[in-house]
Amino acid sequence: MTDVITLPAPAKLNLFLHIVGRRADGYHLLQSVFQLIDWCDTVTLKAIPDNRICRSNPVAGLAEDADLVVRAARLLKAHTNLKTGVEIELRKNLPIGAGLGGGSSDAASTLIGLNYLWNLNLSRSELSEIGLQLGADVPFFIHGSNAFVEGIGEIIHDISLPDQTFMVIFPHRGIATKAIFEHPELTRDHAPITIDDFLASKCASESFLNDCQAVAMRICPEVKHAVDWIAGAVPFSRPQMSGSGSCVFTALPDKADHASLEHQMQNLPRGWVGRIVRGINKNPAYNLISSE
Repeated sequence: MTDVITLPAPAKLNLFLHIVGRRADGYHLLQSVFQLIDWCDTVTLKAIPDNRICRSNPVAGLAEDADLVVRAARLLKAHTNLKTGVEIELRKNLPIGAGLGGGSSDAASTLIGLNYLWNLNLSRSELSEIGLQLGADVPFFIHGSNAFVEGIGEIIHDISLPDQTFMVIFPHRGIATKAIFEHPELTRDHAPITIDDFLASKCASESFLNDCQAVAMRICPEVKHAVDWIAGAVPFSRPQMSGSGSCVFTALPDKADHASLEHQMQNLPRGWVGRIVRGINKNPAYNLISSE
């Protein structure tokens, strides 16, 4: 019987993010395309005989009780009334507060891994219902494929995206999602689009924007600096922010000189992080759960 499992927790990019309305309970209604990328955290789960959930290592800037991997494990344990425990090791490679979905992906990989480790046999849809209690992006990572996402993040349609490489810049400072979505100047009435609208644009139309970006640049000027830095490094690119920020990215042309770009990123402002990443089609943990 397996008592230890290690899973990657991949990040995502929002290829666009439109806010098309707001529910009566205050949650915002979104449309977005989520692209998985090969920049990942790592979650290791070790079954332990005593009845407790714990994290085995400290994570800078992330208290254990606030960590979504711990909360995910506690929620799944309560849901199933299981009388066992787990020790969780979380290795953070993704910056916190970056708009890459790192915490949500960590939670999803925890739920997927524990479903396997504890032999629960819950379906993908059951895990997604649990995950939605932790955050709107968690069901996407459990779903495991690139997607056109609607609602508050729970309406997920598979979408086929071209192979693509991206430059991603984290300008050192994270942004709290709450600060973006509570801002009075946030656009909340973007006209809805369809999947066909997006695909017809070849995924690159200037009409597909991030509605959070203008507010984010007011709250965090580093976002504008990152946009300008990428625009200078990659001529004719269309850099934009991912999610509620603060990471900024652009798709790279097929003939881009990656070695030259990586060299330029060595001269990023102090504390900034830059990566060249590839899009991936599936969450590597995809096959550990049933599809129903």
